[in-house]
Amino acid sequence: MKAWKTVLQIVIVFAVYALCGGLANGVKDNPWLSLLVGALTVAVMVFVYRWAVGRTENREVTELRGEGAARAVFWGLVLGTLMFLCVIGNIYFLGDYEVHGIDSVSGAVGLIGFMAAAASTEEIIFRGLLFRLLERGTGTYVALVLSGLVFGGMHLLNDDATVAGALAIAVEAGAMLAAGYAATRNLWLPMGVHFAWNFMESGVFSTQVSGNGETHGLLDSTLSGNHLITGGEFGPEASVYAVLFGTLLTVCFLVVAHRRGTIVPRRRAERADTLEALAR
Repeated sequence: MKAWKTVLQIVIVFAVYALCGGLANGVKDNPWLSLLVGALTVAVMVFVYRWAVGRTENREVTELRGEGAARAVFWGLVLGTLMFLCVIGNIYFLGDYEVHGIDSVSGAVGLIGFMAAAASTEEIIFRGLLFRLLERGTGTYVALVLSGLVFGGMHLLNDDATVAGALAIAVEAGAMLAAGYAATRNLWLPMGVHFAWNFMESGVFSTQVSGNGETHGLLDSTLSGNHLITGGEFGPEASVYAVLFGTLLTVCFLVVAHRRGTIVPRRRAERADTLEALAR
């Protein structure tokens, strides 16, 4: 694909990403508007990505096709939920997470929309564009590492960011979600995993997300103790448990990708275009 076409699709998607992101942040204090804007953001980002990539690459955008989308999202939600429950469960049993009661049902509702917007936009940007385009020239493994580091580094911009937290996210989320895409060749499953993790973290258990400050979700809770266990001010994503379970899921995804033949070797990265047609 010609370089100008790559630049064009990136510019188009980023422009809409910036617009939707600004709108989502502008209404995040209103739970019902946040829910509405979140749903609209998902629809708009999916439409724009499919249109921009389809036009510039002259192909069917199989990574976001409608067939099988519901099933992929469902399994993504299951995996993301189970992964977070494993993390918070271990923290709880060590006595570092306490629940005091119910906090805010409306806050949880608003976070559904906000986290749906975040999951869809970030997966389209970092897996749909960054990882996919890097993979063409470098192969799956190099692209997984590079895109993971960029994804983790982005979180250094957050208010309570730490280098340890950014590195943890690079491994447990950046690499894991890219591996999920490599295994399935669709973006629906990574979106589901990403949303479920973030919503459980904020909308249900009311812990910090990626160093972005306090959240008021369903449960009134306190997270305290050893930062290696709890993640400190950054939140559970910087916990050693998050890195552990994220790494395990990454390995599982890569095993599936190997069995399906969807790993792109470094010296044969031109296969990436063909593999985009193998979404399952």
